[in-house]
Formats: sequence, C-alpha cells, structure tokens
Amino acid sequence: MTPAAFIDRHPAALLGRLRHLVGISTVNPPGENYPAITAWLTRELAALGLRAQRFTVPRALLKKSLPPEQRAFPRFNVLGKLPAPGAKKTIHFNAHYDVVPVSGRWRHGSPFSGAVDGGWIYGRGTADMKGSIASLLTALHALHATGTAPRMNVEVSFTADEETDSALGTGWLVQHAPIRPDFAIVMEGGELNHVCCGHNGVVWLEVTVHGRAAHGSRPDLGVNALEKMSALVLALQSHQRALAHRAWRTPDGRIARPTLNVGGVFACGEGAKVNTVPAQASFTIDRRVLAIESHAAAERELRSFLASAAREIPGCKITVRKISENFACFTAPTHPFFGAVAASVTRVRREKTAFNVSTGFNDMHFFASVLKIPTAGYGPGGRKEHAVDEAAKVKELLASAKIYADVLTSFAG
Repeated sequence: MTPAAFIDRHPAALLGRLRHLVGISTVNPPGENYPAITAWLTRELAALGLRAQRFTVPRALLKKSLPPEQRAFPRFNVLGKLPAPGAKKTIHFNAHYDVVPVSGRWRHGSPFSGAVDGGWIYGRGTADMKGSIASLLTALHALHATGTAPRMNVEVSFTADEETDSALGTGWLVQHAPIRPDFAIVMEGGELNHVCCGHNGVVWLEVTVHGRAAHGSRPDLGVNALEKMSALVLALQSHQRALAHRAWRTPDGRIARPTLNVGGVFACGEGAKVNTVPAQASFTIDRRVLAIESHAAAERELRSFLASAAREIPGCKITVRKISENFACFTAPTHPFFGAVAASVTRVRREKTAFNVSTGFNDMHFFASVLKIPTAGYGPGGRKEHAVDEAAKVKELLASAKIYADVLTSFAG
C-alpha cells in the first residue's frame, strides 16, 4: 500500500489527532497548556519512529522576554528527527502549536470542540495551524505504517509563540536546537494550488501623545491630548495614501502594496475622567512591510513622518515606542526544491500550481533569511482564522498529508 492510499483509508486517524490537539487550549497570550500539548506531541513523534525531544526555554530568558503576567507559563519547543538510509540532505517541517484567544458564540458550543460538520472540522487552531500538525503527523504515520522510507533525513519542529513574536519559539529553535536542514517547509502561507515563497513583515509602533490636564470647565487651561491625537491620526492618512501608490507584482501576478492600520489599540492615560482635559492619549500603528522592502527603511520613514506631522500640529508632543517586529522574507522560486514541492501539490491536487507571497507573517523568515535555506510554505489552511467558527476542510487536511508524504518520497535534494 502506498502512503497516499493509507491516508485515504484512515481519515479518522487524522481527525482524531486534530480533535485532540484542538481540545488542548494553547491560547497565547498567556501561553496556557504548553506542557500538556508538547508532551503529547513528543510522544506522538516517538510512536511514529522519530527521535523526539522536548526543549525547555530557560526561565532567565522568559523573565527577560515576557511581560510579568506571562512568566509563570513555561515555553517548550519539540524536535523530532528521522534519519533516511544513505540520505545526504535534510528537510525540516515546522509548525506552531499556539493559538489566539477566543471570543463570541461558536456554532458548536465550545471553541475547542473539534466538531465535524459538513466536511469541515471546527475549533480554535484548526486552520491556524493545528490542522497542519495533524496532516504532517498523518503523513509520517503513513510512511511508518507502509514501511516507506523518506528520501531525505527528516526534522520536525513544533514551536511556541508564533502568535506573538516567535522569539521563544522558532527564533529560539534556529539558534539553540541541534538542527541542520538543507530545505524547510513551514506548514502555512500557501494552500490549495499555491505554494508560498515569501511573506510580508510587520512593524508595530505605539504612539503616545502628551497634553496637559485641566478641569473640564476650563479647557483653555489645558492641552487636550485626544484632540492632538485625532489631528495626528488624520495627518497619517496622507502617509497611507503614499504607501498605496507603491506596488510590487508577486510571482502569481498579484499586486501587493504596503499598508498602514491605525488604532488597533488606543487608550487614554491615568487619571482620565469625564470632566477633565485628557493629559495623555495613545494609539498603535500596524505597518505591513512588503516582502521586498527594507524593515529599517520602513520604520525610519514612518517615524520621520510622525515627527514631522506632530511639529505641524500646535502643542502636539509625542513619543514613539516599537512594540514588536516580524521580518518579511522572499525567495524567488527558482531552486529545484520549490519545483519539487509544486510538483507534489500538482500530483495530489491534479491542477496547475502557482507561487504566492503571503500577506500575513509567519515563521518562514527564520529558515529563509536566518538559516538561508530554500523554504516553502504550504498547509491545509481553512477559514475564519482568528475569528469565531474557525474551521479546516477535511478534504484539504487529507490532501496536505498526501502532499507532505509525496515530498518526502519523491525529492532527494
């Protein structure tokens, strides 16, 4: 029996794995239940014939990297290895196991139900990206059960904290874990008949506007930070328009443009009351950086615009703090590895494959830019990621498992 035939005959095994994964709430922040899910993943990899190890991120690093309310939640990264007889090259599969917080009313009650309905499986993480983990485990199960050896050495990592900044997850892994990959597949970013060869990055800034408090009956004695902030936000529209005129054509022909989103979080300062002139106001900026842009240049340009705009607003004093940054990456898909992944997608899906660049960031850049190895993104994807009723299509979960198995048995580097 071929691995693909095995996968077709055992859909319940894949769905059982995914229901188990979804049932372990790994909401980040704060990073809950990481010990439970990583212990299970380590055992599962070992049962499939891999040498599996769980790495604990040092407490000193947690204290340095995490806010105080999250430091009691440990961070773990799981690594599995499967040598292939005579193989000279190594392929690395990566996925994150953390998920974003939940809210709202879900059609199947609990957001961690893993309920199957109409060809879809529902629950937080089904699409982003526990579905990918279940697909890969099923591909490895198929090789193990059919006695099929991969053509390359295999490394598998399941990592923490991608939903924040990945520093204690894949960022830690590539710096400290004993990995030596020649190629990598990060199991998101591309789906259906698209293989990802890059992704946008992001710079997150917090802008604080400083005014002067006064009694609400004498606003002339104060400096209203909210009014100054409002003027600054309006001024930012011209920068948004300028960014919208910049265009880059991705390999699949899509026109990509940098974007600026203002006010994902906004707040007043301490001492706020309805009858006071606000002394402080703040808002955030989400600057999406194209895969071909310079992060340093994008941040420098934005900070310069903010400073210039504030000077044009009487009495507007600001400070700017960088909250976080996730780097963009792009690799022209000319290396044979990209062709091999695309060929596997085409064989399984029986349709022409294209290369895309993801608008969202993921962990591809750690492999493509830090380790500088050919890195593709592909997974089952889904719908309503980060939203109510997140779901993955059962058909695509099975197809991804077969594609991963095909890559492992058809490409030798």
